[in-house]
Amino acid sequence: MTTRNLFWLRLSYWLGAFIDLVAAIQMLVPSVFAATNNLPDFHPSIEYEYAMRMGASLMLGWTLLLIWAAQKPIERKGVLGITVFPVIFGLILNEVIAVQAQFIPITAMIPVWVLQAVLVLLFTFSYMNA
Repeated sequence: MTTRNLFWLRLSYWLGAFIDLVAAIQMLVPSVFAATNNLPDFHPSIEYEYAMRMGASLMLGWTLLLIWAAQKPIERKGVLGITVFPVIFGLILNEVIAVQAQFIPITAMIPVWVLQAVLVLLFTFSYMNA
């Protein structure tokens, strides 16, 4: 294992953890979610907020899982694989459904999809080269 390979693994874990933390904040603070998804008239129901808080708990758990994996990057590289599938691909599917239902404008999702594509490529590269 080279220093370069360790760099890519650690970058993957820490970048993933940071992005998950930002996502958890969006889930916990509806006004942040609305602002980042171009939803000016967003008024979530209590049911929506309840579901998002449940999801935020899982997102924060995944944040900690990625930080944990960064402590032993080679031994825990499998975390990157399951972050790509089912986690990122599941999020993409959910976002496509949200766009098709006209809940979130596609213009708000394009940057998210670009970021997710970069993460999939980075995580796959790091995993394959570990």
